[in-house]
Amino acid sequence: MKHEFVYSTSPAHIVFGEGKSATTGEWIENIGCRRALVLSTPQQQADAEELAALLGHRAAGVFARAVMHTPVDVTEQAMETVRQTVADCVVSLGGGSTTGLGKAIAYRTDLPQIVIPTTYAGSEVTPILGQTERGVKTTVRGASILPEVVIYDPSLTTGLPVAMSVTSGLNAMAHAVEALYAKDRNPISSLMAVEGLRAFKTSLPQIVQTPQDLERRSEALYGAWLCGTVLGTVGMALHHKICHTLGGSFDTPHAETHAIMLPHTAAFNALAVPDLLAPVADIFQGPVGGSLWDFAKNIGAPLALKGLGLSEADLDRAAEIATERPYWNPRPIDRQSIRALLQDAWEGKRPAD
Repeated sequence: MKHEFVYSTSPAHIVFGEGKSATTGEWIENIGCRRALVLSTPQQQADAEELAALLGHRAAGVFARAVMHTPVDVTEQAMETVRQTVADCVVSLGGGSTTGLGKAIAYRTDLPQIVIPTTYAGSEVTPILGQTERGVKTTVRGASILPEVVIYDPSLTTGLPVAMSVTSGLNAMAHAVEALYAKDRNPISSLMAVEGLRAFKTSLPQIVQTPQDLERRSEALYGAWLCGTVLGTVGMALHHKICHTLGGSFDTPHAETHAIMLPHTAAFNALAVPDLLAPVADIFQGPVGGSLWDFAKNIGAPLALKGLGLSEADLDRAAEIATERPYWNPRPIDRQSIRALLQDAWEGKRPAD
């Protein structure tokens, strides 16, 4: 087989293991910093304050106002806290919302980042920032956006609610599925994508059954690292464009939106590139879209956009926005086909592969 590709490795330090979050202070020093601003959502403020106490003199303070879709106005508030505390790095504790805020700060200041994920979002290992302003979500890539250190501590995920574990995992899986048909895919990214999908196929059903199973939690976090890494290596396509549209313009919840859309976007593209998505059919034992939908249903994931508060009347506008400036996609798109895809996802229909 003849290969021709470009592969660039990530310079980030990946620290993986139970209890490794206790080494955060050491990593602050390892990257040449002294005062870290700890970031979190309001829901995880207590955990952030506990981490700041553990860091002692290395903590410059806590900013606990991170929210979904990284609104620019919240970033500006955080920037003011950075200035007031004279922080020289940030530590992001939590899921994609907190990671996104840390990236937004780094994008504006080039401050080093340490991320401690407590969900399976995977965005912590990408040089991609998605941020929202005036109802529109846009993405940018840049070297300063990629966190310098990511600490994966499975013990921090055992308290992650099952419903959030499921949607977060499906969110990460969407990165891997898109990586398999990305325009700039390569053999390494495809291997990592398949391995990540296998990790979630095994771990998520067991987490639903036994949420405190540390071994399965560790396997899911491993899958998150793999799936996030491939997202940072290759370009995004239709799935992410639609999810950015729904989240940025209609404020649908991030992970749930990805979870619902994944079977539909995968089925849409499988018609054009069945060979590239064959590993998905093999792992989930059936037609690409249908088997992903069955998997999501069996682990209790949400299946219909209407359950997220999106009205049927919103679908016309969503299809229009998603096709205005489309990302590259292996199958040509048009407003009519995307409107039909959104209708099926809104109703929660099983994709007809």
